[in-house]
Order: sequence, then C-alpha cells, then structure tokens
Amino acid sequence: MPCSIAISIAISTANLNGHRCLFHDQRGLLACVAPGANGSAVLKSIVHHLLDRSIYYAFDATGFDRHAAAFDPDDGAVDLSGKVCLVTGANSGIGKATALSLARSNATVLLLCRSEARGLEAKRLIQAEAGHDRVHVEVVDMARLRSVCDLADRLQGERIDVLIHNAGALLSTRTMTEDGLETTWATHVAGPFLLTKRLIPRLATGARVIFVSSGGMYTQRLDLTDVAWHERPFDGVVAYAQAKRAQVILSELWAERLGDRALVAAMHPGWVNTPGVEQALPRFYRFTRNRLRTPAQGADTVIWLAKAPAARLESGRFWFDRKVASTHLMKRTKETESDRLGLWKLCEEMTVDKS
Repeated sequence: MPCSIAISIAISTANLNGHRCLFHDQRGLLACVAPGANGSAVLKSIVHHLLDRSIYYAFDATGFDRHAAAFDPDDGAVDLSGKVCLVTGANSGIGKATALSLARSNATVLLLCRSEARGLEAKRLIQAEAGHDRVHVEVVDMARLRSVCDLADRLQGERIDVLIHNAGALLSTRTMTEDGLETTWATHVAGPFLLTKRLIPRLATGARVIFVSSGGMYTQRLDLTDVAWHERPFDGVVAYAQAKRAQVILSELWAERLGDRALVAAMHPGWVNTPGVEQALPRFYRFTRNRLRTPAQGADTVIWLAKAPAARLESGRFWFDRKVASTHLMKRTKETESDRLGLWKLCEEMTVDKS
C-alpha cells in the first residue's frame, strides 16, 4: 500500500521548548529536533516521521522494528512474582503471546477463554515454556453477560493486579446475543465494561486495566444511534472499528472514575498476523501477510503496560509501540462530551441487571 499522503515540506524557524521545528505537513507539526543535531540525525528524524504518517510503514512489522530500536531493554526484566494477571482471549494470537510473556515473568496468569479445549491446550504450552504451573483456565464468553457475571463470581477470592481486555470478534454477518446485543458490541464493549465493573473490588491498589483496541478505530467516530445494527445493513469491519473506538473512550472514562485505584490504558497493536485477521479479512491478509507483525510484536505494548513502572505511565492514555499516541487522525472522528456521557450511560443500561 503506497503512501498516499501528499507531503508539503516547509522549513520553519519556530522554536518549541528549546527544540527547532524542522518541517510541517498539511496536518500540522511533523518533527522537532534538539539544537545542534547533526544532519544525519535530522534526516533520520524526517524519515521516521514520514514513515509513521504513511500508516502502512508504521503499523506493519517494519514500523515495529524501527520503534523497537528505542525500547529500553531493561523493561523486559521485570519480575512479576506474586502478581495475578487476567487475559481474555488468551488461547491464540496476541492474547496467547501476552499470557506467555507474563507467565515467563513469573506471574500467575488466568487464561480467560471461550473454548475450554483451546484454553487447556494454550495452558499446556504456556506452562511448558514458562517452567511453572501457575497458569489456569477460566471459561467465559465475553459476549454473554451471564457468562461474564459467572466468571466474576468465581473470582471473588482473587486479588487482581492486571486485567487485560483482549478478546475480540470481527464478524461477517450480524448476530444477536441472548441479551439482545449485537455480538461485536457485546464482545468488545458491554462484556468488558461489565467485567471491569464487577472486578473493581478485587483490584489491587495500583492495578492495571488494559484494553487492546485496533488501529481500525481511527476510521470511525463514536456512533450510538444504532449499535445493534437494526436500521442499517450490517458491515462487520465498521462494527468492529466502532466498538474499538468505544473501547478507547471507555478506557479514558474508567481512568477518570478509578483515579489512583488503578492505571487504565488502551493500546493498538498495529497490523498483526493472527488467525482472526486471516479469517475475517482475507483480502487484507493476502495483500499484507508478508509485512504483518508477529503476535509477540503485537503484544509487546500490552506486556509493557502491564510491567512498566507506574511513574512512566499516565492513566487514561492511548499507546502504540510503547509511546502515547493520538486517539484521532481526522477531525471528523472526534466525539463530543455528550457522546462520551451517552456511551457510559448506555453501557450502564446494558449491564444494570447483571451487576
């Protein structure tokens, strides 16, 4: 996918906090470099920013490799002994890679999976690679609110240090759950909202709550007029992107409500080679499969958010490749405060009888 962004570079002499602004495009400032930076550093900064603005060369595996060059290698050495981490959708893809890394860091990991058989297989593999047996399976269907409540009831004795909302579904046809919710929305929005609400009493002080969103949300504005898709032809890709947009907004709202009780974050993993992508987006997969990130690369920022010192993080922010990222690339996708309050109210109404 060639970069389609028309770049108009103009040298600027503006100064921002002691850094010289070098160039702009139509959407605003692209790069600043420190005074005294040599020509090679300047050129490298320009190239990095242009590649990131292309999306294609930011979200793919080459983007990860470029960004990873700036990662602190000591960040992966954190010991999570004594910590309890929950990961939804943990039997494959990003969820499995996340669970494996947390287990390798000595955490107790609960694999929250819809399929018990696939969960047990993932457990066997993770225990073997992590070298301990503190990996457990809990069966839950995040699209079914009764199933979410049953899980929360079973976890009443647990102290929870990390809760990772990773389970996802990108569907080609519209289906409704027993709760009267469209399945995409139920899986990504209502189910995680309810689980978070039910587990608040179990969260350790300073716990992490992490939402795995998607870069697809950049294409969509929050739209609450027809989340069940009663009044419009169903489009699974749009439904998925709108649900992911809602996740990011809810992470911000949860951060406001939980305050110092927990650090809440959302992230997007880039374009990742997972079974879900191959099955749900076959054309996209055929076109990009040689450039897709591995599940471990997609999981990297999730793991980092679970392990990094709190002083390096800020609750309510959106992250990509271990850096804070904008939640909007286009003005048309920005929601109003009324939209945000409406989303919270809708989630409360959808889950009120289940809490």
